Amino acid sequence: MRYIKYLFLAVIGIALITVALANRGFVTLRLLPEALGNLFGYTGQIQLPLFLVIFGGIAVGLLIGFAWEWLREHKHRAAAARKAREVGQLSREVSRLKEAPGQKDDVLALLEEAEKAR
Repeated sequence: MRYIKYLFLAVIGIALITVALANRGFVTLRLLPEALGNLFGYTGQIQLPLFLVIFGGIAVGLLIGFAWEWLREHKHRAAAARKAREVGQLSREVSRLKEAPGQKDDVLALLEEAEKAR
């Protein structure tokens, strides 16, 4: 299985290198359209190889997707944390009730029997 993983990574690496070699030409990225930049007196431009623009766009898209999913799944993480706190609280309550002197509850007796059977 490890070799399949390495083979897959090698194929992806070769594909990325091929894309980079095929797109080495420089492009100009502008912050504002040319007419608007001239109006404000700020052109805000940079020249980069096209493959950097492509890979940068992919990276930014992945980061936005990861952040979106993290925010979207917040309610599930909050519910899991709430349930974990509830389980801990109930576990402490059961152990406290087991240690209570004199009182024997039917449910606790069943729990003790089940615990002893393990």
